[in-house]
Amino acid sequence: MFSYRVALLLAALAVPSAPAALAQPAAQASLAETISIVVLKEHGVGSAALAQPYLDRFVASVAQKNQWPSANGQYVTSRNAASAIIDSQHSHYAILSLGAFLGLRGKYHYDVVGQVSVTLAGGRRYFLISKSASDLAGCRGKTLASDHTDDPPFIEKVVFGGALKLSDFQLIQTQRPLQTITKVVGGQAVCALIDDAQLAELPHLEGAQDLRQVWKSNELPPMPVVAFPNASKAERVRFQESLPTLCHNGGESACAEVGIVDLRATGDADYKAVIDAYAK
Repeated sequence: MFSYRVALLLAALAVPSAPAALAQPAAQASLAETISIVVLKEHGVGSAALAQPYLDRFVASVAQKNQWPSANGQYVTSRNAASAIIDSQHSHYAILSLGAFLGLRGKYHYDVVGQVSVTLAGGRRYFLISKSASDLAGCRGKTLASDHTDDPPFIEKVVFGGALKLSDFQLIQTQRPLQTITKVVGGQAVCALIDDAQLAELPHLEGAQDLRQVWKSNELPPMPVVAFPNASKAERVRFQESLPTLCHNGGESACAEVGIVDLRATGDADYKAVIDAYAK
């Protein structure tokens, strides 16, 4: 909800051209509240147009199992875009990148109701890689390329666990995931900060065989599924209970097409460690 070679994973989910709705009489559907689900994957890649039909199918499957007359799923890659949708559509649910979850939590006061693991999604673990440095000390004070440094609180407090600061390096902000790696391969940066999805691409990139890991973070929790205050208690409970079943009993293909490998119910307690670290 992200292989850089596979565009049909969840990170490639896009803004739908129309809500994914169950078959209902026009009058009934027009009167029913459309349940808005936002997918925010920062640093995601993929073709929006190619992924759209698969997103529609997944959202329609979720709506059917929860008996929602109408549902609308939208994918965005920035917090500003997500906020615009949440505010205008009075969203009920969202699937969020971990950094975005932590950064927007104070504004929207949502509750964790589940978590989703996606094939090669990235963001579960971060690494420092280098061609010339042999350890972390070899990166300190040197050039560090990354497309993840646009969120310093998340990187410093959660990814680095408070042990490192971005000011420990000379930052080179990149715009694309693979650009980060090519900066190190080409010698424009001594080190790079990448996530597990980028790490998985190294064997497929020319020149990357000379790169080595010099540091790695602890494993972080998967993307959370959250419920906004707009969702009633009864609706929220039903949705949360449905999560473990969404990829079964007819939902297998819809989940597979968006790259979901595990979807389960959970709560804020499973994210307490990162919430506390972010609050420090």
